[in-house]
Amino acid sequence: MANRNFSMIGYFDRLAKDWQPLMAFQGTTRADFAAWQQVAREKFFELLGDFPAPVDLAAEVIYSVEEDGLIRERVIFDSEQYMSVPCVVLRPADMREDKSGAAILCSHGHGPFGKEPVAGNATTPALAANIAQHNYNYGEHMARAGYLTISPDLRVFGERCDGGNPYPGRDPCNVHFIRGAMLGIYTLTLNIWDMKCCIDYLETRLEVDTERIGMMGLSQGGTMTTFAAAAEPRIKAADIIGYLNPWERFGINRANLCGSQMVPQIFKYFDTSDIAGLIAPRPVLIEMGVHDTCFPIEDQLTGFETLKQIYQAAGVPELLWADIHPGEHAFAANKAFDFFGQYL
Repeated sequence: MANRNFSMIGYFDRLAKDWQPLMAFQGTTRADFAAWQQVAREKFFELLGDFPAPVDLAAEVIYSVEEDGLIRERVIFDSEQYMSVPCVVLRPADMREDKSGAAILCSHGHGPFGKEPVAGNATTPALAANIAQHNYNYGEHMARAGYLTISPDLRVFGERCDGGNPYPGRDPCNVHFIRGAMLGIYTLTLNIWDMKCCIDYLETRLEVDTERIGMMGLSQGGTMTTFAAAAEPRIKAADIIGYLNPWERFGINRANLCGSQMVPQIFKYFDTSDIAGLIAPRPVLIEMGVHDTCFPIEDQLTGFETLKQIYQAAGVPELLWADIHPGEHAFAANKAFDFFGQYL
């Protein structure tokens, strides 16, 4: 009797089990890496599609207050014709305005509060609990370590969420992915563009050395750090937290992603480790929680080992760091300080 199947879940699981992306890195030498990265980068940008047309940032600092040794600022700028980006900027109160300081772009994950917990806003019990769950206030952590940090809201999160529940029972990320796809526009690409505009804004800051800009993020923030750093060479060092694991596991098998975390055909050509490999030879830190229930440690270690092969072929294995910590889906707050201290 024929082996029949009526399940679409089973269909995609079986299809992805032995899937080999067409442009997955297969080499071992620097020449292999250089040849691969050139053609892979071209395909990567092709899959992202067109970025929006640039506009004047028209950046405004809405307020600036000192809190416990940090300056907290609300900053808004325009990233394209029909979109603005709200951010929180934190910096040490004694940071000099002489273009000598380092900055870190801090991306939040897929959660209810957008940038606020990342920037250390614990003014409600729900915000405080969110911070405690993920050690989520890495924007504040890094500002207290001496960096200027900028934490923007991604599209459909925080102040950009259209009231919180515009499509009851549906994930707005998925709704807007479908809406944009009809126009050939992808929300991940738009968010990458907004991250690039954050870098543009950081370059205008009197405190910031434009050669000392990094990026970090947890979960969907890890997605953003991976994709944005691959697309933006001005990001000099990247801390990818609780994200790097194969598409086959979290994207296909567990469907643990949303429309803001992928573009069409991405797994046809690349796995997540290949995209992270486009960051090479710049430094990358991969943080992995042993008890991560969102992305299991076994899957993250698989992604890391593949990325390790890329960095070895690129001739810079020492620039790939790993922080395997005994925590959940969270910022470890272990090696990140030494990592950015060394490379920014």
